[in-house]
Amino acid sequence: MGLPDLGRIDEIIHGRIRLGIMVYLADAEVADFTELKTALEATQGNLSIHLKKLEEAGYIAIDKSFVNKKPLTRVRITAAGRDAFQSYVEAIGALIGDRS
Repeated sequence: MGLPDLGRIDEIIHGRIRLGIMVYLADAEVADFTELKTALEATQGNLSIHLKKLEEAGYIAIDKSFVNKKPLTRVRITAAGRDAFQSYVEAIGALIGDRS
């Protein structure tokens, strides 16, 4: 028995924090940095690194602005990110299969 679907697992998404970001954004579409940091129980530095990796892959877009002179970082899932996440979920499902 081989694992042909193992090669379909997207390493960019597969890390715990990055997977959490993608799961959160797949549902919420857009989230601010603090919201993600709280939801994922991540440090600011750790979250920043993982967001950058997802942004470089084109899976998320990061918009920085100011509201009442305070910085606001908003993160949204892109169409490519949604497609990659869907493929990731399908690959995991195929690997797990029907184990009953």
